[in-house]
Amino acid sequence: MNLLRTIVRHAVVAVTAMSLPFASSFLAADRVYQKPPKEVLDILHAPAPPQVSLSPTLDRILLYNTERYPSIADLAEPMLRLAGERINPNTNGPHRSTRLVGMQLIRILDGSITPVTIPPGAKFSVPSWSADGRHLALMNTTPSGMELRVMDTQTGRFRKIPGIRLNAAFGDPLHWLPDQKSLLVQVVPAGRGAPPAEPKVPLGPKIQENLTGRAPVWTFQDLLRNAHDEDLYDYYATSRLAIVDIGTGKWAPLGKPGIVQSVRPSPDGRLLLVSLIHRPYSYLVTAEHFPREIEIWDRSGNLVHKVASIPLQEQVQADGVPVGPRAVRWRPDEPSTLVWVEALDGGDPKAKVAHRDRILQLRAPFRGPAAEIVRTEFRFTELGFFESGGTALLSEFDRPTRRSRTWLINMDAEKPAPRKIWDRNAQDRYRDPGSPLMRTLANGQRVIRRASGNAMFLAGAGASPQGDRPFLDEFDLSTLAAKRIYRCKEGAYERILDLLAEDGSTFLTRYESPQEPPNIFVRNRGGAERRALTQFKDPTPQLRRIRKQLVTYKRDDGVQLSFTLYLPPGYKEGERLPTVVWAYPREYTGTDVAGQISGSPHRFTTIEGTSHLFFLTQDYAILDDVAIPVVGDSETVNNTYVEQIVSSARAAIDKAVEMGVTDRERVGVGGHSYGAFMTANLLSHCNLFRAGIARSGAYNRTLTPFGFQSERRTLWEAPETYVRMSPFMFAHKIDAPILLIHGEADNNSGTFPIQSERYYHALKGQGKTVRYVVLPLESHGYAARESVEHTLWEMIGWFDRHLKKAALSK
Repeated sequence: MNLLRTIVRHAVVAVTAMSLPFASSFLAADRVYQKPPKEVLDILHAPAPPQVSLSPTLDRILLYNTERYPSIADLAEPMLRLAGERINPNTNGPHRSTRLVGMQLIRILDGSITPVTIPPGAKFSVPSWSADGRHLALMNTTPSGMELRVMDTQTGRFRKIPGIRLNAAFGDPLHWLPDQKSLLVQVVPAGRGAPPAEPKVPLGPKIQENLTGRAPVWTFQDLLRNAHDEDLYDYYATSRLAIVDIGTGKWAPLGKPGIVQSVRPSPDGRLLLVSLIHRPYSYLVTAEHFPREIEIWDRSGNLVHKVASIPLQEQVQADGVPVGPRAVRWRPDEPSTLVWVEALDGGDPKAKVAHRDRILQLRAPFRGPAAEIVRTEFRFTELGFFESGGTALLSEFDRPTRRSRTWLINMDAEKPAPRKIWDRNAQDRYRDPGSPLMRTLANGQRVIRRASGNAMFLAGAGASPQGDRPFLDEFDLSTLAAKRIYRCKEGAYERILDLLAEDGSTFLTRYESPQEPPNIFVRNRGGAERRALTQFKDPTPQLRRIRKQLVTYKRDDGVQLSFTLYLPPGYKEGERLPTVVWAYPREYTGTDVAGQISGSPHRFTTIEGTSHLFFLTQDYAILDDVAIPVVGDSETVNNTYVEQIVSSARAAIDKAVEMGVTDRERVGVGGHSYGAFMTANLLSHCNLFRAGIARSGAYNRTLTPFGFQSERRTLWEAPETYVRMSPFMFAHKIDAPILLIHGEADNNSGTFPIQSERYYHALKGQGKTVRYVVLPLESHGYAARESVEHTLWEMIGWFDRHLKKAALSK
């Protein structure tokens, strides 16, 4: 209890500064969580709009709210970090589980509401629909385990399945079986005993070795560290499968206990596709790379067929794939046919081969070799089936060129002749045809939804130079022509949620505009009218006085750029404001796609979490989502990373100054993760900014030697680039004050907390003005209410001191 009290009160803060009075003014409150101004808190804790889930039968929608900001006490629950997973040993579930705080069902036909009362103290997960729409399955987290609950959607009442303790530590713990009357679940094995005790005295050294082959791995976190971790992983990850009759509440186990990576019932419900993890484990990679057996079982748990034995995958390089079967799944349009993918290039993306992958299938009773259906020139990415006829859409992707192709293929033809449907740059948002809409079959399988004749429905973002305008199309697979059914009008943002009629005559949308909060509507094809299903009100009317504008301009080299300009409530025309530039750099292979607009200026403004948009409440201008493209050949694009981010930042500031909204002498920059990396680099290599905020970043690329972000060369292949891109190496060049914030339990690959710690040491050693805040128990993003509030207090305070109060430009 004393430890928890200490955690709730304290955030770790380190400060070094050129001025002692400056430093002491900070340190007074360093040991207690702080709160930002009231106007920030009012917005932060305003009610959030619910999330929407459509019934597979298209007759109801489920609206649900989740807990937005758990307490730091919730994060202080026990946590084991094992093989890439974070497990609460008390519950045998994830350390952080979703908690529903509100639910209701709405009948689409007439808008009638079925109220749902969540039992006091319940911590329900996001529910899973049965394919017939009659039930929802949920997990309930209790102090001692994970329960199974089933809700009747006609009445809104919950039923607890007695005697079930789910194992949600690893894998997906529940699936609806095709009859929709029973569930396949993973349970904690009966009589497993107490967890293994940690040896009080080491039994010997920890030893790892490599005798043959290269093993270039990314910097994964939460890995196994020793033999005791291996034993703990065995204990908490081991499950037993069971089938639950939701009508009677009775259940029966099947098969032997094991570490179930995945399990999927066949479309006819007679067989199970099971992937089981086993030793030897690794201290270099996460559980998804561990050895495993892929098997087919009957419903009694007996082995029917061994699909593959997959070895440990330590030597799979970045952008590579393992050899042997991968992406093994059931065909949704047949009773029990397997399909999978195998690499033809040894899994090596740099190998020069005619074909990267091949697709195979094997029908029950699984005798004889699998049949090869087709080979792909690029790396396989997706295979989506239609309901019948063996027709499917096959997609492939070439990383060096960012080229994406989609083919129409008949999987049942004696000699399949794929027909090319699309061939495009995957980064080209303006020419994105959209994604096929799916439907749920009676057995729970998902297939591509057919339109009339030989056509399908496509929904997409509708990116354009004016911003996103979502659309719905009917795409003829014979002529390859698209017919527009609907496109969002100008000045608003309305996206397709799903079709309500098989022929596309009625569909569900989510509409919003700068002055109207998001609500759910029913639209008819060809009609201008829409019927509201929800009537959500504006929870933060004070934000409607914010001005928002999409701004376009060009970089010195002619690359088209953009940002969204936000001006605070009460802004007076011509007034130059302290300005926050917030960005995240992205890599592109060509200038034609680098300058494309993303997002929409016509969305309803909401501000939550640790958003930089809270600076609007403190009379700052904000240049949001500032385009920072890094353009070039995919293999060498980072050779000019520094020059390009500086050029892009300068162009954005110049445009904002030209518009008369920004005071050039009071501009700050900030970002999260790779945006934090960008922030530190900008402060190292230019004098455009008076201060910076860098959250959860990586600053020394020699600590990520086998690649990062889009970089696929190793440190030893491109040492100059790694050093040039590392702000750590240029700590002596930073003149502007920088605020570093990091979660002490960051689990994102590459952004170990030591990145910020060592960068702080470097800056402090050079006598720079820097503040380093470590948020207890937080991961890559910050979740707890106390952490979010304190982060906003830090950010606002930092820019108020170093930006807003700087001398006004003359």
